Amino acid sequence: MSRVTLAQWQTLAAVVDHGGFARAAEAIHKSPSTLNHAVHKLEEQLGVEVFEPVGRQVRLTEAGELLLRRARQLLEGAEALEDIAERLKQGLEAEVVISVDQIFPADALARAMEAFSAGFPHVRLQLHESVLNGGIEMLYDGRADLVVSGLAAQGFLGEPLVSVPFIAVAHPDHPLHRLERMLDLRDLERHRQIVVRDSSQREARDSGWLKAEQRWTVSHIGTSLDMVERCLGFAWLPVTRIQERLEAGALKPLALLAGGTRQVPIQMILRDLDRAGPATRAMAEHLKGAVADCPSEQYIDKFE
Repeated sequence: MSRVTLAQWQTLAAVVDHGGFARAAEAIHKSPSTLNHAVHKLEEQLGVEVFEPVGRQVRLTEAGELLLRRARQLLEGAEALEDIAERLKQGLEAEVVISVDQIFPADALARAMEAFSAGFPHVRLQLHESVLNGGIEMLYDGRADLVVSGLAAQGFLGEPLVSVPFIAVAHPDHPLHRLERMLDLRDLERHRQIVVRDSSQREARDSGWLKAEQRWTVSHIGTSLDMVERCLGFAWLPVTRIQERLEAGALKPLALLAGGTRQVPIQMILRDLDRAGPATRAMAEHLKGAVADCPSEQYIDKFE
């Protein structure tokens, strides 16, 4: 039996994707009879019927559905192979798109971007500052080459970068501090909590919300921090963003019986390690190098 070619599998997929021979022929600029002949030849070579008539239309048989699922994997692999070859031919990416969760240490990010600029001055860098599922969504959609996130991505392997501590804080004059005792969940529920909105468009969630009767939802950690400093509510904020304010007494940790401090492990995920170009790989290395000096751990004991 002669081997089925990649072009034949592409023809089968086109007929299914476009809803029939006529539409598929128009889309790929071939005659319906040519596509019909190609599919019949495919069936002869395999000894299996992939289509069955339904009125004036055709639909995949059960065997056809199974074969098409496997064929799509083959086609995706071939497309990826061509993409890798094209990247190798070009040698260097024109642009690198990264998505970094807003809780990632700002100093580490700045150092990594500065080092990247020195090594790749002509490569454009797009930075998306995400929250929760926002970066993972970009990864799934293929819109980011590299993602730094506190969440895992199904089907991708992440590399640990740093663990970011969060502390529940409020302005020193906030009513919660005036209670002058250890606080529990019932105390918090009576006051406004400032929550940062998930930047995902499809899988948004309210992580950390304690069902407080009053809740203000904002889009950036910087906004949350500003509102807490204005004594407009309390919030869990990353120590990496509030170290100086804690030391200066502008913010004060809440005296919670439990849960006042929590750790969020941050990982780095490459969209496709095999297809990552030299600039993307370099950015990943710079991020790993930058977090080596990250002071995110040294303040935990001090402010608990």
